[in-house]
Amino acid sequence: MNPDVLAIPVSPQITDQIQLFLRHLDAERGLAAKTLEAYERDLRQFMAFLSSYRGQSVTIDMLEALDVRGFRSFLARRRSQGASSRSLARTLSALRSFFRFLNRQKIIENQAVLAVQMPKIPHSVPKPLSELKAGNVMSGADLVQREGADPWVLARDSAVLLLLYGSGLRISEALNLNVCDAPTLTKDVLRIKGKGGKERIVPVLPVAIKAIADYLSLCPYGSEADDPLFLGEKGKRLSPRIIQLVMQRLRGALGLADTATPHALRHSFATHLLGNGGDLREIQELLGHANLSTTQIYTEVDQKHLLKTYAGAHPRA
Repeated sequence: MNPDVLAIPVSPQITDQIQLFLRHLDAERGLAAKTLEAYERDLRQFMAFLSSYRGQSVTIDMLEALDVRGFRSFLARRRSQGASSRSLARTLSALRSFFRFLNRQKIIENQAVLAVQMPKIPHSVPKPLSELKAGNVMSGADLVQREGADPWVLARDSAVLLLLYGSGLRISEALNLNVCDAPTLTKDVLRIKGKGGKERIVPVLPVAIKAIADYLSLCPYGSEADDPLFLGEKGKRLSPRIIQLVMQRLRGALGLADTATPHALRHSFATHLLGNGGDLREIQELLGHANLSTTQIYTEVDQKHLLKTYAGAHPRA
C-alpha cells in the first residue's frame, strides 16, 4: 500500500479497511497492478477531499452519513482540476466498489454512491494503421536508428514491433517477456499473462521468430532463462518509453498520423485480422479481452474502412 494513504487524515479503522479492500481486489478479483494503483489513488484523493471539506479527520461515521451531494461535490472538484470523463468514471467505479465492500463487511450501510450517475464517456474507436503503413513500420525501424547505435539495438526494436503487430501484444506484455519465453520454430506460440492475470496463448509469425533470434544472437548481454528478453542499452529490462520514441521517430520518417503509437499496432493487428475474414471470437481470445463487447468495437472500425473504400472506388459514389 502506498504510504501516502497513511498520511491522509483518516481514522485507523478506515486505513485498515482500505488495506483490506485493496488486498481483496488483488487476491479475489485479480485486478491488474495498474488498476489497483489507480483505485488506491482515487481513494486517497477522496479521503483528502472529505477531510478538507469537513475540516476534520475522516471517520467511519462520516462515510456512513455521506449523501449523494457529497460524492457529486468530490467529482465536481476533480472535474475542476482537469480530470477527464473517463478518469471520473473510473474514480466513481472505485468508490462504488469500496462502499460495496464496506457494506458487505457490515462496517457501514450507505448506498448513496450508487445513485450518482456515471459520467458520459465520449464514444471513440481505435485508430489502426492501414496494412500498407503497418508494413512500412515493420520494415522501417532502420530509418530512425540513431547514429552510432549498435546493430543489436536495431534488431531489438524490429523484433518488438513485429511482436506488437504480428501477435497483437500490449507493449507491457511484450516487454515483460523473459528469455525462456522466446518463441522458436518448434515453439511458435507465447503464453501471455494479460490484464487481471488472464492468460492466453498467442501464435508468433515466423518473421517475428527470426527477428527475435537475430536480436538474441547480437545482444551483448547475458541470456539466462530468467533474464528479460528485451534489454535497454544498459542491460536492464527495456522501458516502454524507448519503443514509444521509436514510433514517434517513425511517424516523422514515414509521414504517419499522431495516432500511430505502439498500441495502434495492436489495434491494427485486430482490424486487419477482422478485415481479412478473422472470427470475432477468435480475435477476442488472441487479444485477451474478457468481454466480446470490447472486441466488437473493431467491427465498427472495419465498417468505416469499407465505407471509405466504397466512397473512393464506386464510380457513382
